[in-house]
Amino acid sequence: MARFSLSVRLALAPVLVSGALLVGGCSNEDCCDMPEVTLKQDLVTNFADRVVVPTYRDLAHELTALDTAVLLLRTEPTAARLTAAREAWFAARVPWEQSEGFLFGPVDSFGYDPALDSWPVNRTDLDAVLSSSDPLTAEYVRNLQETQKGFHTVEYLLFGEGGTKKVEDFTPRQFEYLTAITTELQTVGNALLAAWTETTDGRPPYRDTLATAGQSGNTAYPSVQAAAQEMVGGIINILDEVANGKIADPYDAKDPDLVESQFAYNSLSDFTNNIRSVENVYLGRATDMTAQGQTLRDVVGVNTDLDARIRGEISQAITALGNIPEPFRDAIRDPASKDEIEAAQEAIRKLQDTFEKNVLPFVTQ
Repeated sequence: MARFSLSVRLALAPVLVSGALLVGGCSNEDCCDMPEVTLKQDLVTNFADRVVVPTYRDLAHELTALDTAVLLLRTEPTAARLTAAREAWFAARVPWEQSEGFLFGPVDSFGYDPALDSWPVNRTDLDAVLSSSDPLTAEYVRNLQETQKGFHTVEYLLFGEGGTKKVEDFTPRQFEYLTAITTELQTVGNALLAAWTETTDGRPPYRDTLATAGQSGNTAYPSVQAAAQEMVGGIINILDEVANGKIADPYDAKDPDLVESQFAYNSLSDFTNNIRSVENVYLGRATDMTAQGQTLRDVVGVNTDLDARIRGEISQAITALGNIPEPFRDAIRDPASKDEIEAAQEAIRKLQDTFEKNVLPFVTQ
């Protein structure tokens, strides 16, 4: 099963449309009380330069570090190197999950999202590859199904069921497969960064496409408003996915196999970094960066009631996720965790509702 983003994004389309209609008809009291706001060019320039590109640059760096750590593990299999490879996997998850508030542009159009982050792992076909004598070249791995490669296949091979795998458990074939996948992950990470920062196959950097929104000849974003709607739509999309996909699907089915990052017990960290991604887009800066120019926070009004509400709801969502007992794959089947899981879903849905009803109108007026 591929991750949820595409279907959710398609489902979001009516929301964006209804948001526009809502503002046009001004039938909502929040909308009618809303001050007029001028969307500045530097809203999208700042977003591209202070949020998106730094996050993808960090991702490319961490995926290279993961590949290096796995190659060292294969060269000299020791417990210490297995630990280092696992830590590299955890480190790479952070920028990736913090990028999920803007799953549009090259990550979507070139299929980098499913190539990096599909789950559950297709263990049947994975075992068939391991049992075969197929040469595990980069091209071979690239052409595998998305659920046979990417972050979660690496996770499964590194951690094993229940995170109990020892270095003695690895076979030469598993090392061969593992290194082929992490090399491919590194390639995808570099390609994603390059798509935003370099001219590739005659296409300008996507950073420029976004930053020149509204300028003559920009058919992707004919207005700054169109680019701003993409930004807010990305936020709404990931909030919907976390509450109603990543949490709801395994929780409702009580099925650990549907849990993201179940082998490394990293699910709640993933979800929390998704909310951090929302925070970064809203504040106009990636972690360790500072915003320059207009941000979404400026658009809604710094230190206004709405701004305080948004920042409070982000904090509440992160706190609620932190209250769910670890590991999430066990919590979904424990009746004692019911209140904490559903409270987290409610907090995330509340934040989603705020962006849909109170922020989206600012960029559709």
